[in-house]
Amino acid sequence: MREYDFELRLSAHLERDGLPGLREIGANGLLARQLGTSVVGSGARIMDLVYVAPGPEFDRRVDLSPGTIPPLAIESDIEVGSRRSVAKAIDAPPEIASRVAERAAEVDFFEISRRGGQTMARQATRYPDWFSGLVGIENKPDLRTPGDLAAQLRRDVSLQVLDAVILATASHVTRAHRHRLPDPVGIWRVHPDEPAIEVVREPAVLDSERPGFEIRREQPGQYDVEYVSAVGKTRQRRRIAERAYGKGWRTFEPPGCTKFESWTAAGTDGLPGCSWADRLVEPAAECGLDCPGFESAPEPELGRETERARRTPWEPDPPGTARYQAFLDRFRDP
Repeated sequence: MREYDFELRLSAHLERDGLPGLREIGANGLLARQLGTSVVGSGARIMDLVYVAPGPEFDRRVDLSPGTIPPLAIESDIEVGSRRSVAKAIDAPPEIASRVAERAAEVDFFEISRRGGQTMARQATRYPDWFSGLVGIENKPDLRTPGDLAAQLRRDVSLQVLDAVILATASHVTRAHRHRLPDPVGIWRVHPDEPAIEVVREPAVLDSERPGFEIRREQPGQYDVEYVSAVGKTRQRRRIAERAYGKGWRTFEPPGCTKFESWTAAGTDGLPGCSWADRLVEPAAECGLDCPGFESAPEPELGRETERARRTPWEPDPPGTARYQAFLDRFRDP
């Protein structure tokens, strides 16, 4: 099975039934596809699926905004009680800081105003403690062509920015396969047509709260690593969770083609199918004028946000920060 097809079907299954085992991580969370987990090398490691387990203030995060809150806004020196200059409080060049503040205002995290030619901001609400665990799932349907799978998983286990890492495959898993993978990595045998999951090996819970080492380069008998502090890992975990919350796994745009069909898997509708290819397709890579079966048509509406809201705690139209404004009114700008 093609990896994209495998990934969408697995996402639909996990969204409906949850992750097997992993009671320590927590249930009823959210899934997202293709997220960067590297701390030192931006984009050096992209995890196929990330599961985010809810934390104690998950409901407050749901009420705040459906989109990703800019990490630089969360990490800034701008707080609830008073307004501060965006250029001084956000760790970025002034133009970028201004765009970050504008975006944070769009998602109801900042209130912004102008004073003396400067953009001023304050938090509209305190950032909630909303997630408790992160699980990374690397998809490799066919283990006969593993590529650099073992090296990728060694990087995950060394860094430990995630709480657990799992390999999902449609292949029969041999003893040789298990020996080539780091011991802490869990293994799932996925039967994607049903879909169903057989837990071949439970993952170990990693220590995401302590410092780690990110493998930057791997050569025979030699690893080039870089130290990552506990603070750096905490910051990256929050960035991963935020991106996952705003992005989800339904990241495909339906093509304007007469052959497009909305397919269903594991109870979720709106997956990108094709009557000409008779399978799920990756619209961004496969659809368009270069496809022999392409016939132009109006772009269909899949209702991806509606489907995500139907099947998960995520809310596409939350109340925002209106409920917190009475509390904020007691503060005065300096």
